[in-house]
Amino acid sequence: MKEIIKNTLILFAITLVSGLLLGVVYEVTKNPRKKQEELAKQRAYKIVFDDASRFEEVEYDDSKLEKHLSKASVDGVVVAYDKKDKKLGYVITVTDKEGYGGDITLAVGIRNDKTVNGISILSISETAGLGMEAKDKSFTKQFSNKKVDRFVYTKSGAVAENEIDVISGATITTNAVTNGVNSAIICFEYFTDGGGENE
Repeated sequence: MKEIIKNTLILFAITLVSGLLLGVVYEVTKNPRKKQEELAKQRAYKIVFDDASRFEEVEYDDSKLEKHLSKASVDGVVVAYDKKDKKLGYVITVTDKEGYGGDITLAVGIRNDKTVNGISILSISETAGLGMEAKDKSFTKQFSNKKVDRFVYTKSGAVAENEIDVISGATITTNAVTNGVNSAIICFEYFTDGGGENE
């Protein structure tokens, strides 16, 4: 009996110390991780709006916006401005939860006239050599400089303006990215129709 109590106390002490150490590591790395995430976002903003000189965060009502979305969630919205402080459009960060390997987060730049300026993948954990090809320019550039209501993907070769060639062997990933971009377009429409800013 004494041996059981002794072993239980040892296990408890190990668990307690491990928990405390994990807590300390989390606190120590929290701010650096936050800074890295912010830097990654800023880089993504510049990728999708390379002619912008600054970005300004927009406040909006999550609950009202989410009613318009079904496939993805909006993580943030910023307005892109040029050097003369002229509004160029929006950068909308979205997460689609239907990727093959989990969540896919991307930034989508949309100009004032609804043209998708470009997309940048912020976070993805798809299969190497298949779904991870979503990060390649050969795939992401298909969305660039397109003014469409919604994108669709095709397995037979894109011919229409709104069509995206599927990534070979990664239909689920293609679908998730396409849904993410479409959600950003819906969000853009919500803001430009007067439903978003300064509610």
